[in-house]
Amino acid sequence: MVCIDEEIPFEIPESWCFVRLGDICNYLHRGKTPKYGNQKILPIIAQKCNHWDQLYIDRCLFSDTHYILKYKEEQFLQKGDIIINSTGGGTVGRTGYIDDSVFDKFDKFVADSHVTIVRPNKLVSHRYIYHYLLSPYIQIGIEERCTGSTNQIELRTTTISDYLVPIPPVEEQKRIVEKVESMLPVVTRYEKLQRNLDHLNSTLPSLIKKSILQEAIQGKLIPQDPNDEPASILLQRIKEEKQRLVKDGKLKKKDIVDSVIYKGDDNKYYEQIGKEVIDITEDIPFMIPDSWVWCRMGAIGIWGAGSTPSKGNPDYYGGNVLWLRTGELNNSVVYDTEIKITQKALEECSLRINKVGDVLIAMYGATIGKVAIVGKEMTTNQACCACTPIGVFNRYLFYFLMASQQYFIKIGEGGAQPNISREKLISYLIPIPPIAEQIRIVETLKTLFNKIKDA
Repeated sequence: MVCIDEEIPFEIPESWCFVRLGDICNYLHRGKTPKYGNQKILPIIAQKCNHWDQLYIDRCLFSDTHYILKYKEEQFLQKGDIIINSTGGGTVGRTGYIDDSVFDKFDKFVADSHVTIVRPNKLVSHRYIYHYLLSPYIQIGIEERCTGSTNQIELRTTTISDYLVPIPPVEEQKRIVEKVESMLPVVTRYEKLQRNLDHLNSTLPSLIKKSILQEAIQGKLIPQDPNDEPASILLQRIKEEKQRLVKDGKLKKKDIVDSVIYKGDDNKYYEQIGKEVIDITEDIPFMIPDSWVWCRMGAIGIWGAGSTPSKGNPDYYGGNVLWLRTGELNNSVVYDTEIKITQKALEECSLRINKVGDVLIAMYGATIGKVAIVGKEMTTNQACCACTPIGVFNRYLFYFLMASQQYFIKIGEGGAQPNISREKLISYLIPIPPIAEQIRIVETLKTLFNKIKDA
C-alpha cells in the first residue's frame, strides 16, 4: 500500500472515490500504425481529424484493403470511445468523443498510432469521463507530463492510465453530465462574444486612428480660421521656391509639376497643364474647405527613390552610412537601420541621401504604403521613395500618406510585384490646407493619438 496524499488534487464528497483511469477502462491503447490505400472502405482517424469543436471525418485517409484484416476487433472504434491526440506540442491532449454521428457514412473506423483510444467500462458514464478529460485539471500543464524532445513530445498511455479520476455514484454522474451539457451552449455563446470583444479591443484603437486621420485630411477635424493665409497662395510660393532651386542647379526643371487645379463656377474641378484644361471632377475623392486646394503630390516636394548596392561587392557594406529597407518603415520616426553601407557605395550606386524630416513611403511588396519620417540622415533601397517637402509641413504629409495607405495598397495590386512607383506617387492628389492649419491639424492628431495609446 502506497500513500498518495500528494497526488490528490482536491477534496471530494464522501460518496465519491478516486480511481486510476486505467482501472475503469476495458481498453486503453494507442491506435495502430496504418498502411494507407486508395479504397474508401476503412477511414483512419489521425490527429488532424480530432479537433476541440468536432471530429472532421472528411480529413481521414483510408486503410489498404489487405491491411484491414490485420486489425483486431477491439481496435475498431466504438460508440462511447474517447480519443486523445498524443503526439506533438500544440496538439497533444486534444480530446474527442465517438458518438452516433461519426458512423453516418462509414460503419467502422480505426485510429492511427498518434491517437490514444480510451474505452471506459460500462459501469461509468463515458460522457462523464470525457468531460473530466477536458477539464483544466487534465489539460493545464499536459505537455509537462509528456516525454520526448520539444519537437516530438509524447503523451504515453501509462501517463493517461495513471490519471486520477474522481468517481461519483452512477446517477450523480448522469446528473453532472446533463448539467454540464446544458451549460455548454451558454459557454459557447459567451466564448464567441468574448472573442468578438477581444477582437474589437485589439482593433478599435487602429480603427479610431484611421477614422480620425480621414477627418483630418478632409478638413473636418478642426475648425478653419478665416485669418489663415489661403493654401492657393502657399502653392504659389512653393512653385516660386522650386523655380529658384532650378535656377540654382539644385533641382531639375522636369521636377516642377506644371499643374494648377481649381474649382470652376459650375462647381466642377479642372486641372490646367500648360494651355490644356481637363475636367477632373470624377477624380476628386471628397470635398474640402474653401481655404484648401488640391494639387498633385509632385508639386509639394522633391521625390526620389534609393537603390541597392551590389551584394557581391564587399567594399559596399559595413560602413557607417545608414541604409534603410522598407521592412524598417515603422509609421513613426526612424533613427537607425540594420544594415550600413560605405561612402564608396553612396558615391557609386546613385543613392539619394535623405535629410532629417524627409518623409518615406514603401512602394513595393508586402510593406507597400508603410511610411516613416527620417530621424537621422540616411539612404534607402530602391523599394522606398522619399520626399523632401517644400513649403508643406512634413508631419502633415506623413499623416496624409498614412491615411491613404489602403488606397496605395489597392492601386498597387494587379501585377506580379505590387507597386505604386514614384510616377504614381507624384501624380496622386493631395488636399493642402493653409500652413497654419496644417500645424494645428498635426498638433491635434498628436494629442488624440496619445490619448488613444494611453486609454
